[in-house]
Amino acid sequence: MAIHAFLLDISRCIGCEACVAACATGNELPAGMQYIHLIEQTRGEFPNLSGSFKNHRCYHCTDAACVKVCPTGALYKEDGMTRLNREVCIGCAYCTDACPFDVPRIVDGRSSKCDACASATAAGGKPWCVQTCPSDALRYGERQEILAEAHRRVEALKTRYPKARVYGETEAGGLGVIMVLPDDPEVLDLPANPDVPLLVKTWQQVVQPAALSLTALSVAVTGVAAVIARRNHMQELKQLHAQQTKAAQEESQE
Repeated sequence: MAIHAFLLDISRCIGCEACVAACATGNELPAGMQYIHLIEQTRGEFPNLSGSFKNHRCYHCTDAACVKVCPTGALYKEDGMTRLNREVCIGCAYCTDACPFDVPRIVDGRSSKCDACASATAAGGKPWCVQTCPSDALRYGERQEILAEAHRRVEALKTRYPKARVYGETEAGGLGVIMVLPDDPEVLDLPANPDVPLLVKTWQQVVQPAALSLTALSVAVTGVAAVIARRNHMQELKQLHAQQTKAAQEESQE
């Protein structure tokens, strides 16, 4: 099966929100649920200002932390995309804590995120957001073809944006959303290194075995205590990861 990917060209996004509306309508999302968030960004100092739109969505990491920590298999990889089966989600919120992009949300007690329009693409169509983008900022196809197009666009952009680059080729094992960026990822509020190996490794070695026993207990009782305990575990690990990252940055600056 071919591995697919999105092309997301930030330099061409005009903030029209056609993708947001098409996604919500095509996927029949209920009120309060949204897979794509457009955020206006301004860079530089007056009068030398430039702007763009952050197209915040699931980036479909190959090495997906959310998939690794999901205890029920609700999150899984398929065709290069990170899918979600909400029917088997128990709302533990591990995915919301583990994701380096802060993408999944708990809506109505279950995880909510883009699944790359699985039903539409399985029928031979394109994702709803791609179908409606008026500026060719979005495309969908085989990953190698998307990568080649992204590199072509970056080379053309460098005359105006010297720091233009491809983002997603290798980050988090390679993203399913290949981005054309006009500037450094940190400037555009994207993590330069979105990997979270400490969090996931600690989860697999320490928290996951404990979580399994807690889940068994929750079935016998009410499940409330187990979910709270698991979430507290993940928050502690996240704080530990942030502390170690800060310490490493301070050490590198000395």
